[in-house]
Amino acid sequence: MPPHFGLERRSLRENCWPVAGVDEAGRGPLAGPVAAAAVILDPARLPHGVDDSKALTATQREAAFETIVTRALAVGVAFASAGEIDGSDIRKASLLAMARAIAGLSVRPQLVLVDGRDLPDLPCPGQAIVKGDAASLSIAAASIVAKVTRDRLMRHLATLYPGYGFEANAGYATKSHLQALTALGPTPFHRMSFAPLRGK
Repeated sequence: MPPHFGLERRSLRENCWPVAGVDEAGRGPLAGPVAAAAVILDPARLPHGVDDSKALTATQREAAFETIVTRALAVGVAFASAGEIDGSDIRKASLLAMARAIAGLSVRPQLVLVDGRDLPDLPCPGQAIVKGDAASLSIAAASIVAKVTRDRLMRHLATLYPGYGFEANAGYATKSHLQALTALGPTPFHRMSFAPLRGK
C-alpha cells in the first residue's frame, strides 16, 4: 500500500497546518554527507508517483523529485558532513541535518512528521513514525528529495575524486569502492569513524 495523506489531512481538519514531512538519506555509506529534506505538500496539488524512495527506480525518483519541488508549498534540504558525522555519530548527524532542513523551509510548519524513532530539535510539535516513508505522503516526498539530492552530490564528487565509483555506489561499501580505498586511500569526504576506515 503506497503512502497516503491521511495524517496530514487530519491535522488540517484540526487546524494544525502546515505539516512538514522529514526524512534523511545516506546513513550507511562510507563517504559523503548525510542528507535530509523537509517537505510541506500542497493539499490541492499533491504530487503523483510518490512512494518510499527505496521502492522507486532512479528514473522514477528523478521524475517524482521534479513533481514534488514543482508542486510543494515549501522544500528544505540540508546536510551534515562526513566531518560532523565523525565528530559525533551518524544518529546525531542525521538529526542535525533534519533540523537544518526544517529551518530552511520558507514556510514555518505547525507539525513535523519524521521518519524513524527520534525527533530533531524542532520549532513546533513533532511525531516520529517508524517506517513513516511508507505511511505518510509528506515523509515519502522528503525521502525522495533527500535521496535524489544526495545522489546528485555524489555524482559531482565522482568528478572531483574519480576512481571510487561514487557515481554508481553513492559512497556505499561496494567491492569496487573498497578496492579503490586500498589502492587510493580515503578522500576528505570519507567517514573515518566508519569501519573499515576507523583507525587509519
